[in-house]
Amino acid sequence: MSLRWSHVGLNCRDLGATEAFYEKWFGFSRARTVELDDDRIVFLRQGDVYLELFHTDTEPLVKPAGDGPAQPGVARHLAFQTDDLEAFLAKVGDEVPVTLGPLHFDDFIPGWQTVWLTDPDGVIVEVSEGYRDAS
Repeated sequence: MSLRWSHVGLNCRDLGATEAFYEKWFGFSRARTVELDDDRIVFLRQGDVYLELFHTDTEPLVKPAGDGPAQPGVARHLAFQTDDLEAFLAKVGDEVPVTLGPLHFDDFIPGWQTVWLTDPDGVIVEVSEGYRDAS
């Protein structure tokens, strides 16, 4: 038996806004919708990564800040890699709120830098350049 990563499920106040955010900034596209009685679930795909979007009317548990919430049982952030963080930040401009950074981690890995942003629902999204595994 083998296991492989499947997806992350996100609760969204506005499915369309969240879908558009991940399409525009992170290259996702709609893979499938599941129609329910009065609602739908939207699956987005980028390569082997899927996001499953669920509509909700509830209020957020925490306010978006820093690199994400520290409460147990709550995902801290989603993370993406880029080859050019400066170009990514120039592309997003003021359209996406930054909660932290960019920070440089050259003391750990030369060239490693990261910024943390928020999606329309306040989910913290990390974008890094230069991270490498230890040799």
